[in-house]
Amino acid sequence: MEQIQKEQLQKELPSHMEYMEGMEQIQSDIFDKVISAREDYQAERYTQQDVRNALLAENRSIEDFAALLSPAAEPLMEEVAKKAKMETAKQFGSSVFMFTPIYISNYCENYCIYCGFHCHNRIHRMKLDREEMEKEMAAIARTGLEEILILTGESRAQSDVEYIGEACKIARRHFRMVGLEVYPMNSDEYKYLQECGADYVTVFQETYDARRYGELHLGGHKRVFPYRFHAQERALKGGMRGVAFAALLGLSDFRKDAFATGLHAYYIQRKYPYAEISFSCPRLRPITTLSGEGEEQIVSVEGKGVGERQLLQIMCAYRLFMPFAGMTISTRERAEFRDHVVGMAATKISAGVSTGIGRHSEEVEEQGDNQFEIADGRDVAEVFAALKERGLQPVMNDYVYV
Repeated sequence: MEQIQKEQLQKELPSHMEYMEGMEQIQSDIFDKVISAREDYQAERYTQQDVRNALLAENRSIEDFAALLSPAAEPLMEEVAKKAKMETAKQFGSSVFMFTPIYISNYCENYCIYCGFHCHNRIHRMKLDREEMEKEMAAIARTGLEEILILTGESRAQSDVEYIGEACKIARRHFRMVGLEVYPMNSDEYKYLQECGADYVTVFQETYDARRYGELHLGGHKRVFPYRFHAQERALKGGMRGVAFAALLGLSDFRKDAFATGLHAYYIQRKYPYAEISFSCPRLRPITTLSGEGEEQIVSVEGKGVGERQLLQIMCAYRLFMPFAGMTISTRERAEFRDHVVGMAATKISAGVSTGIGRHSEEVEEQGDNQFEIADGRDVAEVFAALKERGLQPVMNDYVYV
């Protein structure tokens, strides 16, 4: 019955390709190039020889990247991983950057069926006020972290640009690096947040499969596929120093989505050579939903065959295609896997993570529910020690303001 209701809703909704009022439209050919290339990408046509050629290449082409993402690369994963580790060491040495996210609001106006924050889920909603943000950020700063990623649910009504700007101002007093993972904005709004203290913007496109995107996003501004796609470019136009790219692996064909993510970042880097580019590599995680009677159940959207081995392949392919790009490994993954990939392909790791609201300071009494379940609950000291044990150098910040 629920599936029938979703299908009916899908038919009644406006097209997910049409902009809504107030959404900035920019002139860029990157959208057409990426979406067209994704549709044309046939991973099965690549051979092991194509993969070996890609490993031998000095400057890897788009075709090399396509081969490294193909099923033909899986039997050669040991060679691929060794090459990726060499490239990571060449570009980043033994450095691994540490940070944590802070969720300041879980109100959301979107209906994304795979997300615990979606507007029809009966979770406990809350947002931090200015005093609570101060307490939460001070508690995080006491752990020694110098970088923070500010997140909200996607609700302009509850978390407007000025509210997020206040969070950036508070964060700048406690941290040297401030990132944002919030709803997509227009370039003038990104400019305002950059002036408030934000350094970079992360946007998950979720999936680059336009048809599947429309099926998964059944309401709210997030439904507009091209507006979300162009968010990183608008952020750079607004003065942000860096932008991060990701597909939520498992929502559609993961190889095609990883290919599109890499191309999106590649074309942005060529157009904006000064931009600091990075990748996130999240996989689907279960979410908690609450029925009208208040009963909890754990649900997840069916994933598309992306296991840890495939995730490692994607991360290594990103590293070999764009050697200078940063790369984050999420707490969606097991601690053992995260420890395995840092220094090999990943260059950034989160610690002390909560996806709920008000979970860092004991002085904040009320708490809001989580967006999704994490798999690695280690605190900052534990992750720091794990990195040192592997011969890696934890780095809290490498950016100096003058």
